[in-house]
Amino acid sequence: MATDELSSKLSRRLQIEEGAEDPVAVDAPGQHTGSEEKPNTANANSELGAKLLRREELNEGIGEHSLPSMKIFNPFTEFKEFSRKQIKDMETLFKTYDAGKDNYIDLMELKLMMEKLGAPQTHIGLKNMIKEVDEDLDNKLSFREFLLIFRKAAAGELAEDSGLCALARLSEIDVSTEGVKGAKTFFEAKVKAINESNRFESEIRQEQEAKKKQAEEQKQRRAAFKELQSAFK
Repeated sequence: MATDELSSKLSRRLQIEEGAEDPVAVDAPGQHTGSEEKPNTANANSELGAKLLRREELNEGIGEHSLPSMKIFNPFTEFKEFSRKQIKDMETLFKTYDAGKDNYIDLMELKLMMEKLGAPQTHIGLKNMIKEVDEDLDNKLSFREFLLIFRKAAAGELAEDSGLCALARLSEIDVSTEGVKGAKTFFEAKVKAINESNRFESEIRQEQEAKKKQAEEQKQRRAAFKELQSAFK
């Protein structure tokens, strides 16, 4: 019986190889062979095949690399040089020009932004602006990369005639209580604010010392007057 079945299978294979018969699936739909692992194996092979095909396309220059985006980002802890209010102001500015509401400012949105700020840029200029802070190479600005503009501006790392410097200067982001325009003067504003605070405290101390001195002089005059008054009694 087993010999007849084996002979039948060999005969069928010869017919398929000679083109006399079309190959068909051994397991027809709905039939169960006792093994339930075939669909899972097929899915795994399909997924692996898709990954290998994707890698082959990237190696051949077809398609674009996509880097994983930063899932956890806290601007208040990463950008400690800015106050919460400053970061909130930058976030408001970012959202204003994020027309697509996708949490990114792309090339066209940046173009509109620079035009609104009164510093229009060429196409190449806009691409260079993005390139300077585009850490994940996706050709658009995330909010974190947007904050990097102001960090670079505050540290004096931007060229005076660059588009990013113009963006920081014209954004009117408050970096001090007096509303200094542009984060470029962030540290200068900080020093000025500290000096103003020290001057204010110094004036208060001087006033307190003056009042103390005045009270002491009044006390001495009253004592002298009482002493003189007692002399005539």
